[in-house]
Amino acid sequence: MRLATYEYDGERRCGVLDGDRLHPLPADVDLLHLVRAGLPALLRAGEEALEGLAGPDLAAVRLLPPLQPPTIRDFVAFEEHVEGVRRSVEGVGGVPAAWYEAPTFYFGNPYAVIGAHDDVPMPPGSSVLDFELEVAAVIGREGRDLTPEQARDHIVGYTVFNDWSARDLQSREMKVGLGPCKGKDTATTLGPWLVTADELEPHRDVDGFLRLALTAEVNGTVVGRDLLSNMGWTFEDLVAYASRGTAVRPGDVLGSGTCGNGGCLAELWGLRGVQDPAPLQPGDTVTLTVQGIGTVSNTVVPGTGPLPVPAARKRPRTRP
Repeated sequence: MRLATYEYDGERRCGVLDGDRLHPLPADVDLLHLVRAGLPALLRAGEEALEGLAGPDLAAVRLLPPLQPPTIRDFVAFEEHVEGVRRSVEGVGGVPAAWYEAPTFYFGNPYAVIGAHDDVPMPPGSSVLDFELEVAAVIGREGRDLTPEQARDHIVGYTVFNDWSARDLQSREMKVGLGPCKGKDTATTLGPWLVTADELEPHRDVDGFLRLALTAEVNGTVVGRDLLSNMGWTFEDLVAYASRGTAVRPGDVLGSGTCGNGGCLAELWGLRGVQDPAPLQPGDTVTLTVQGIGTVSNTVVPGTGPLPVPAARKRPRTRP
């Protein structure tokens, strides 16, 4: 089942996709609330919507993010991506040994989530904007200290994920050792809808990975292709690690990390030694397609200038 949140005729609604038509859920239904109610309740609500009258055509609506996630964890689960981007952003080659030991992630900004076709403003102070082609799992049941086997039942569905990255800001701030912050704070695309986990089970390979084709285009030109099954860990592994010593809760979003072979521009820059293709600029359109899930397509637009913040003063040496 595919569930979308959309704006139509000035109203925000949720609905179930059937072909190119949306079957609306009741006006007071929010997809996050349905996810929190559990998969059986979500599927039941969807089936009831499909039995009712069809609503608007997809072409007539503005697709919003499927849900407003309480938290976003974005992993870095593709070895090829690490190798290329590390050379581009940090200026060093290879993959850190620590990468192989555990599926590292950073916390993203849930307030920066945008829809499948929304414009993306240039981040303040950045001139080196990049996209990242990913898939995200959405949590449907609360769990803590889960095993990977247990974690499968805690994933309600999947969606396309793109954490837009200001590489110049990211490169500078990561020198402090805390990871990305403003470099990935302006926009994260989620969409075009939430695909329930059962729909993707036929794509699971013998090792437990979802074998889905991934394609990235900039202005209609393909710049990247990969398979989701090239991840170093399964989504169940990622959920289990995220739940270690804490809880994952319904609506939490866990990104796979960027795929390899052109899943972002920075990887290509690192491999080629030059910024080719060029960083994204206003007017550029990025289209990302994931087999079995769908396509998101966002256009970069001018952003606002950065408001000044003073440089740090030298550390005082006075003591009480």
